[in-house]
Amino acid sequence: MRKKELLVGIFAAVTIVVLYFGFNFLKGIDFFATTTRYYVIYDNVNNLVVSNPVKVSGFSVGRVSKIRIMQNRTHSVLVEIDIDSDIKLGDSTKAILDSELLGGNYILLSIGDVPKALNPGDTLLAEVAKGMFDVLTETAQPVASNVQSTLRKFDVVIDNLARNSQRLDSIFAKLQKTPDLLNATLINTNGKIDQLSGHFVEVATNLNASLNQLRPTLKNFETLSDSLKRMQLNKTLLRTQQTLASLNETLAKLKKGDNTVSKLMTEDSLYNNLNQLLVHMDSLTLHLNRYPKHFTAPLGKSHKKVEKDRLKEEEKKKAAAATKK
Repeated sequence: MRKKELLVGIFAAVTIVVLYFGFNFLKGIDFFATTTRYYVIYDNVNNLVVSNPVKVSGFSVGRVSKIRIMQNRTHSVLVEIDIDSDIKLGDSTKAILDSELLGGNYILLSIGDVPKALNPGDTLLAEVAKGMFDVLTETAQPVASNVQSTLRKFDVVIDNLARNSQRLDSIFAKLQKTPDLLNATLINTNGKIDQLSGHFVEVATNLNASLNQLRPTLKNFETLSDSLKRMQLNKTLLRTQQTLASLNETLAKLKKGDNTVSKLMTEDSLYNNLNQLLVHMDSLTLHLNRYPKHFTAPLGKSHKKVEKDRLKEEEKKKAAAATKK
């Protein structure tokens, strides 16, 4: 009976020892490997727990053996790590606290050069890696600043439109008064026209009398002007011939086609380019009317999204045409 109890006790003790060693082995403790202990001080360990791995270049070389609060140093956290004795660390080695996307936290050792080796129990330089949200925040800052500047420009445009609308209102108010002023002006003008017509009759009578007296003098001027015309006619003909010769030279240069004006007259490239520009502007206006979000969205849309919207619109048109048939 005692022999059975002894066997049960031995079995229980062996089981406890195996469970202890097996549990610690699963936690990453290797009892047959020699380790060296170092310390790291962090302001925040970000849910780092005991038995989390310590890695070098992605390879596990140790584990976190103990974590405790240092109340005498504004509640900093002292992390105790055990790493393989074969790993030599220097005074420039950094213990970077990092985390995996779907896993837990770990400590990454950045060894670098080892000008001066550390002794067991020394404290490593602490550093915390930037998380994904920190990277996204830094990336989003320039985008947010650009959006703010764009909104400020929109505010300025809206203020200018408001000012212009006020000016238009004042102009329309003045135009409403214009018909009344025109009516008053026409009434005054009618009365003055009657007076002027009487004065014109008197002036016309006086002019007829004066013309009757000036007729002999006018005949003398006619003979004088005929003689002057004959004298200037030869000079005018000579100048006309010179002008025609220059005009013929200009037309000959235009017919050669080796200058800008002749190319504009003979080639239709300028017309085609202007026509193509108007077509592009028309398509841009239609695209703006149909898809205003492509131009007014805060961040805009990429070329691929715009192309997808265009293809969807064409498929809808084809489906509508097929249903009509």
